[in-house]
Amino acid sequence: MPNPRMKFMIGGLLILAAVVYLIASSTTASAHYFLTVEELEQKGESMVDRDVRISGAVLGDSIQYDPHTLTLSFDVAHVPGDSVDLEDEGGLAQALYLAVNDPNRTRLTVVYVGAKPDLLRHEAQAIMTGKLGEDGKFYADELLLKCPTKYEEAVPQQAGE
Repeated sequence: MPNPRMKFMIGGLLILAAVVYLIASSTTASAHYFLTVEELEQKGESMVDRDVRISGAVLGDSIQYDPHTLTLSFDVAHVPGDSVDLEDEGGLAQALYLAVNDPNRTRLTVVYVGAKPDLLRHEAQAIMTGKLGEDGKFYADELLLKCPTKYEEAVPQQAGE
């Protein structure tokens, strides 16, 4: 007959293994890659149908919205993801400005189905979660926008440093 203490230790180890498994599986299931527009383009077809999170600067003249189908599409331009690169460009507001005005920056078309956000405008920073389609468009499930005017006051301070 097995020792009662041994049964308790085996039961505890099984519970601990189950908890570790649940934590590991939920972490990997909800994990998203965070990429810049340029990195997403470089990875190309290997990123099709994979959950990713990207960030870019909204090109205002590309915004199209159909209120009947709630389909929103717009283009985003590459904004550096590294804080050192952002500082080199003069801060986030200046980086957003440079991104939308540089025709050589990598651009990506985003499609989102839902209400048109109030903050969707030229030079806004868009942070999107979704999947890259086989057609090369990014189909966003979540859309977060940050208005560039929020950063305008910070530019003179950063430029003077």
